[in-house]
Amino acid sequence: MSAESEQPNFTALLRPVVRESSVSEVAKRLLDHLSEGHLQPGTRLPAERQLAEALNVARSSVRGALSALDVLGIIEIRPGSGSYVRAGTSEFLPRAINWGLMLGQRRTHDLVEVRTFMEGMSARLAAERAEPADTARLEAHLEHMREAGSDVNAFIDADIAFHLETATIARNSVLSDILHSIRSLLQVWMERAGDIEGTVAGTLKEHAAILQAIRDHDPEAAERAMADHMHCASERLWSSLSAEERDEAKGA
Repeated sequence: MSAESEQPNFTALLRPVVRESSVSEVAKRLLDHLSEGHLQPGTRLPAERQLAEALNVARSSVRGALSALDVLGIIEIRPGSGSYVRAGTSEFLPRAINWGLMLGQRRTHDLVEVRTFMEGMSARLAAERAEPADTARLEAHLEHMREAGSDVNAFIDADIAFHLETATIARNSVLSDILHSIRSLLQVWMERAGDIEGTVAGTLKEHAAILQAIRDHDPEAAERAMADHMHCASERLWSSLSAEERDEAKGA
C-alpha cells in the first residue's frame, strides 16, 4: 500500500485552535505533528475545508499556513490534488524553526531587518525600470487594497501582491526569489498587526507614496518611501505583540 493511500489518525491534530493568531497556530500544529513523526513522507494532508472545520478557523488561515510550509519545502501543494508531506521533511524542520516561522520565535527581528533592506532595493530598481504597464498593475493592487475594506485577509493578499509586483518590476530574478520567500513567511505574522488602529489607512498612504515615486521614476524617493513604510509596518508589528513576545522575537 502506498504512503498516499495510508491515512494516519489525525485525531490529535484536528482539535480546535483557540488563539487569535490562527495562521500561526495552524502552521505550528502541523509542524508539531511532523516533528513527532505522525505524518510520513508522501502522506496527503486533510483538505482545506476539513482542516478549517476541525480547527475552527477560516479556510484562509489554513491556506496561509499551508502556503508557508510549501515555501519552506516541508509540504508540496499539488493543484487539484491536495497537500502532501515531502520526502525528507525532517531535513527542513530545523530550518523552519530557525527562520522563526511562527510569531514569537527567535530571529523574527532579523527577518524583518532583511526584508526592509531587500524591499528598499526592490523599490529603487522598480523606479528605474518601470514601464507604464508595470505601474498600471501596481495601481490595480493598490485599488484592491482600498476595496478590501474590513476584509483583513483580502487586504493582506493585495498588500502582498503589491510588494511582489514591485519585485517583479525590479527585474532582478535573485532579488525577486528572495522577496517571494521572505514575504510568504511574513504572511504568517501579518494578521497579528491587522487589527492595530490606523493599520489600513497608514498602509494605504504608504503604498500610494511608493507607487507615485515608481511612476515618477525617482529611485531615491521610491527607496525612501519604502523605508518609511517598512519602519511604520515594523512598528505596527511590534505593537501587536506582548512585551514577552517582543523580547523573544528579538532574541533578548
